[in-house]
Amino acid sequence: MSDALSPIDLAVVGHTNTGKTSLLRTLLRDESFGEVANQPGTTRHVESAQLLSESGKPMLVLRDTPGLEDAMGVLDYLDQLIAPNERPDGPERIDRLLKSPEAMGRFEQECRVLATVLAVDAALYVIDARDPVLPKHRDELTLLAACGRPILPVLNFTRSRDADIGAWREALARLGLHATVDFDTVAPALDGESQLLDRLALMLDQHAAALMTLRTDLGQQRLKRLQDATRLIAELLMDAAALRLPCSPEPADMAAITLGLRRRTREREQDCVYALLKRYRFSKATFPHHPLPLEGERWGMDLFSPQALRSFGIQVGKGLATGAMAGATLDMLTGGLSLGAATLLGAAIGGVWQGANQWGKRLMGRLAGNMEMTVDDAVLHLLGLRQLALVRALECRGHAAMRPIEDDLMAQVVAAAEASAAPGAAGTGAAAGPDAALAADKQAPGPASSGPAADGAAEPPHRLPAAVQAVLDEARTHPSWSAIGEEPATDPRREQLIAQMAQALFLAL
Repeated sequence: MSDALSPIDLAVVGHTNTGKTSLLRTLLRDESFGEVANQPGTTRHVESAQLLSESGKPMLVLRDTPGLEDAMGVLDYLDQLIAPNERPDGPERIDRLLKSPEAMGRFEQECRVLATVLAVDAALYVIDARDPVLPKHRDELTLLAACGRPILPVLNFTRSRDADIGAWREALARLGLHATVDFDTVAPALDGESQLLDRLALMLDQHAAALMTLRTDLGQQRLKRLQDATRLIAELLMDAAALRLPCSPEPADMAAITLGLRRRTREREQDCVYALLKRYRFSKATFPHHPLPLEGERWGMDLFSPQALRSFGIQVGKGLATGAMAGATLDMLTGGLSLGAATLLGAAIGGVWQGANQWGKRLMGRLAGNMEMTVDDAVLHLLGLRQLALVRALECRGHAAMRPIEDDLMAQVVAAAEASAAPGAAGTGAAAGPDAALAADKQAPGPASSGPAADGAAEPPHRLPAAVQAVLDEARTHPSWSAIGEEPATDPRREQLIAQMAQALFLAL
């Protein structure tokens, strides 16, 4: 047993194949801990790991144990070890068992478990809530209770439609175990860890303060994960919105640039997905690559938006008026520019020019008849909504889950993006692309319990927050802000807007 200043020592016990190792994987956020398989007897030895605070201080020692398989046989053997005139207490009875010949023979596995429970502060008894309550479970709890340590039953797989939580709670209460906790190791509730620690604090008064400190620390860790995740998404959206690829009006060139734009955007999204998985300590196999249905590109310069004009450094005055006159001449010479665009271009030339290095090449390209390709607004929204949906799924996913996150969650986002781009939908932006590309994703199969909706979360939004759209609009006027663009460059304004966008995305979660 540990003192008040040492890490709290817990044994994870239970019948075979109830999810003991799965519980440790989820609590430790470590997919690689131990071995998880849908067969009994996977864990054969006692393994341990530490749960650390954000600062790296060990807070909990968690000991994985082999499954109990013959508790009834152990109880019968204990009766043989005790003389009729003896009345030893529980721990003494267990000690005699551990010193008996069968401790290294028939009951070797059970004795490993019991020796571990004797040495720890408390035991977490993991129950597969899908199983019926059987005499073997009562025998196991009777045997564990003889160790004289607090026992907290943990009901696993509670989200399954086959779970019978009521029957289990009633059976546990008949054994004097009234404090239980629901903790589905595949899809834990967002407050699952907090509930478990609250129950332990009631049972371990000496360690209550440390458990509450750990509870607070875990909440701060979750908050930091969300902040880091929204920062990653904001950087992705910045790179995609600011991406501009110059292109001539030639069909062959347009087709090649279109493919290049999609390739860069898809690769950048996949980098973001991998970064999110790493931040949540999941492997790449958790979320296989699902190509973004990129069918939305924007043609034009966007050089003449209010944000772009302010970026030019044009000062309103006599020069602007002179430039407007020059615009009429330029309009006849450029052929491809609209009258309004040529007039503003002339104003820029005639005005006080302060942004020649940034915009000169683009303007000269436009005068030569070239265009620029950018990612459409609807695709940007789809890009952001996919990442937000992934974060929500990772928030509600246990590290014991063995199935990858399927397409159904992403299909919901695609459908939402399609709805937002439909005529009459709220917001702005062009259509996301051909219906066939969107319909293909909507029909993708997947399990019905992967996402946060199981926790009662609201339906995913159809568009990104307005504050994000405002940042994306400004980003379009700064090609150098895209890390996947032609000439990326650092800019304090870019960092400021990424932080602003990340905050808006955080509130959307």
